[in-house]
Amino acid sequence: MARKLEWQQVGVSSGPSFLSPGYITAKNSELLFTSGCVGNDPKTGEYPVEVEEQAKNAMENLKTVLSAASTSIDNVLKVLLFVSDGSYAPAVNKIYQEYFPGKPARSCIVVSFPDPKLKVELECVAEIPESK
Repeated sequence: MARKLEWQQVGVSSGPSFLSPGYITAKNSELLFTSGCVGNDPKTGEYPVEVEEQAKNAMENLKTVLSAASTSIDNVLKVLLFVSDGSYAPAVNKIYQEYFPGKPARSCIVVSFPDPKLKVELECVAEIPESK
């Protein structure tokens, strides 16, 4: 089982409240590395105009991938989040905190997507719990 690394352990009195500086996995941990999950509607394939809706869709699409791999949001260790505009960060962070109360390690990068409709993408590393 993964152990959370706390801010105090790396010599920082308090870090960003919505993420952890890292996780340490067990030697027998099985890990899932996801590809980017985008904010399209899974039924229609369309991208909502609002960044909040795209962020929610991206999180739900990620949950689907995690479930297919026998894991869940609770087992996510690291998230790499991409946004197409830095001004989207507060709205995306709000939704992110709803989906990731365990505060996994996270990076957020502003990028230029090939499709201008795309505003949010995320990928992660998740631990797959041992089958009992």
